[in-house]
Amino acid sequence: MHHGRTTLTRYTIEEEHKHPGASGEFSGLLNSLATAIKIISNQVNKGALVGALGNAGGDDVSVNVQGEVQKKLDVMSNEVMLQENQWNGHLSGMASEEMDDVYSIPDHCRRGKYLLVFDPLDGSSNIDVNLTVGTIFSILRAPNPGSNASLEDFLQPGTQQVCAGLALYGPSTMLVLTTGDGVDGFTLDRDIGAFILTHPRMRIPDDANEFAINSSNERFWEPPVKRYVEECLAGKTGPRGKDFNMRWVASLVAETFRILTRGGIFMYPKDSKDPARPGRLRLMYEANPISFLIEQAGGASTTGRERVMELSPKDLHQRVPLIFGSKNEVERVAGYHAEYASGKEPDTFNSPLFSTRSLFRTQ
Repeated sequence: MHHGRTTLTRYTIEEEHKHPGASGEFSGLLNSLATAIKIISNQVNKGALVGALGNAGGDDVSVNVQGEVQKKLDVMSNEVMLQENQWNGHLSGMASEEMDDVYSIPDHCRRGKYLLVFDPLDGSSNIDVNLTVGTIFSILRAPNPGSNASLEDFLQPGTQQVCAGLALYGPSTMLVLTTGDGVDGFTLDRDIGAFILTHPRMRIPDDANEFAINSSNERFWEPPVKRYVEECLAGKTGPRGKDFNMRWVASLVAETFRILTRGGIFMYPKDSKDPARPGRLRLMYEANPISFLIEQAGGASTTGRERVMELSPKDLHQRVPLIFGSKNEVERVAGYHAEYASGKEPDTFNSPLFSTRSLFRTQ
């Protein structure tokens, strides 16, 4: 029974009432997004039953602008996001991780005052093994409302976001969002087809004992990251004086939700694996919206050297390092980067990772 509980529709209307000049356009846009998320959730849930698994294009493998192999659900989810949001009259344009260029609103549709940026299906490498995937989105104000948006219109720093959120397609479907006044989480009740507010005012603890990083890239990490991970692995006998757990799901939405609910730190740092691409995550489709959520929940987000949301995008598909989570842990990693850049404590930074405690240590 959901008598008296807050649906997403009620939530958006009540939030709108706090702003007397609100036109209702923003609420309408969120409702369109919620519909798209429900459709994608249904496709993900049915999977092989509707032929939605596997690579797009069959034997002729399809790749996106990032050079990544597209899954069938990548393509389907992208199409759903476009079709469900182009007609509502609230958008001036859209941009997707799966598309080379800005998507123009069709001429027969009214154009509005917002821009929508999204990753239609994050973590799609997990699809065929039935692990958690999701959708990430960011909403910006259109510099020229009512006009077709240009590429330059989208190149705004993350501080200009008016809303950001993620959908999580796991054991239950969840929608987590912020409009700049805290973070709230909603769970989809499939019986009534509505998102119900189940996680109000989500907060990240300042301290944590979990970290998430892809340790297979250790040989490419910079010394500050090696130092941080080594200290965590040293546990109670090391400089941190406590034990840490390591996690890695290879799904940004899943990592983010875990940190929003119980704290921790996620690191996809700058490395030397591909010198031409020192960062791995997309600034506009992933790093900015996730950073907005994390900061609004009391956490912090950095590249290691600067606040993510203060970066000025150079292009739609720019990649950056991303480190986020519990505030004190993120600040510690940022501090190690600052010390390293200043030339302090060279002996500490030259210490090889796992020299005293290895993931593969033999007794």
